[in-house]
Amino acid sequence: MKTKKSYNSKDKTLIISQAAIEKKADNVVIMNMKEMTTICDFFIICSGNTNRKIKAIADNIIKELKRLAIRLRHIEGYNEANWILIDCYDVITHIFRQDLRDFYDLEHLWAEAPKRVITEESVKKPRTKLYTTN
Repeated sequence: MKTKKSYNSKDKTLIISQAAIEKKADNVVIMNMKEMTTICDFFIICSGNTNRKIKAIADNIIKELKRLAIRLRHIEGYNEANWILIDCYDVITHIFRQDLRDFYDLEHLWAEAPKRVITEESVKKPRTKLYTTN
C-alpha cells in the first residue's frame, strides 16, 4: 500500500514558487508570516503583466498542487485574473497584475515580515532557505 506524502508549509512554498517561476512569474517574493499573523505561515507574492499570464501562472500552480494531492482551501479572483489568490491553508499565494501589486503593496504593508526574492536558480537548489531576515 502506497502512503500519501505529507507536505509542510516550507515544502508547499517551494513547490508553488517553482510552479510560478516555470510560467515566468515576475518578482516572486516569499514572506515568512509565522510571527506576523495566525492565518498562514507564508505568503507568496508574484505578478504578471497580462491577465492571460496571470491565469497561466495560477493554472500551473493549481495543476502542480493537484498532482501532488495538496489540498486547496480556496481560489479567488480567477475569472477576472487581476489578482488571483490561492489559499493552501498554511501558504497563501497572491498573483497580481503589476499595477494592482503596486497599489496594494503587500510587501510594504507586511514590511516587518522576513522575505526572500525567488529566482529560477534559487528554486533549483535543494532545500533552499526560504526566507532571510531584512
